Amino acid sequence: MQTQKIVSRYEWLAARTALLAKEKEMTRLRDALAEERRALPWVKVEKNYVFDSPRGKRTLADLFEGRSQLIVKHFMLAPGQKDGCVGCSFEMDHVVAALQHLEQHDVKFVSVARAPLNEIEAFKTRMDWHFDWVSSCGSDFNYDFDVSFTPAQLETGEAFYNYKKGPLPLEDLSGFSVFAKNDKGEILHTYSAFGRGAEEVLGTYMLLDLTPKGRNETGPRHNLTDWVRHHDRYGAEGHVSEIGRWVAAPSAACCA
Repeated sequence: MQTQKIVSRYEWLAARTALLAKEKEMTRLRDALAEERRALPWVKVEKNYVFDSPRGKRTLADLFEGRSQLIVKHFMLAPGQKDGCVGCSFEMDHVVAALQHLEQHDVKFVSVARAPLNEIEAFKTRMDWHFDWVSSCGSDFNYDFDVSFTPAQLETGEAFYNYKKGPLPLEDLSGFSVFAKNDKGEILHTYSAFGRGAEEVLGTYMLLDLTPKGRNETGPRHNLTDWVRHHDRYGAEGHVSEIGRWVAAPSAACCA
């Protein structure tokens, strides 16, 4: 921790008041940005996407469950991948607490991954999560919304992610997509965010930003892979790779 100047309460109050003016300015800018986000044009979803769920086949329209707004978390869990992405898991730990409030405010939240349903359910049970999580296995959904990529796209560096084209490290990445359903029953794509664009859902970061050490990400990558773990793996031997996957220590892997 850096050593700060120690001052009187009067001097601290003067400095804090000056910072408050900037904080208020940022709050107003965030409000204005949210208004611009809501004013974006929408795109009608023409394709009939179908997902596997514990309640059987469900369409994108079904996922709204009577509400007019839907948030989809694109979760990085590919077929055959035992553990979900550490960053995605970190996000969902935060979202879980908000679900009951969202559902009372005309918003449904659903997670979607390419893994088959049985693999999703196994990881979901392990994490003790209770939210709707469906499989897009066999569907174009993740590919159409720019979070999954074909081998050809990865090989040629032609994948499109976070609104730009270029090389990517793996076949699935994280994101949020938002949809609306109008009075005609039409589904409209209203917004998507990727990378740090969805960071404000991470309440842990917002709280850390209030502390003297801040995010304190001092490891090799200076991001959450330096310290965040699946919530059942803090204290376990291993590390998180640069692509957000848990890597057990050799001794732990041998004993698993």
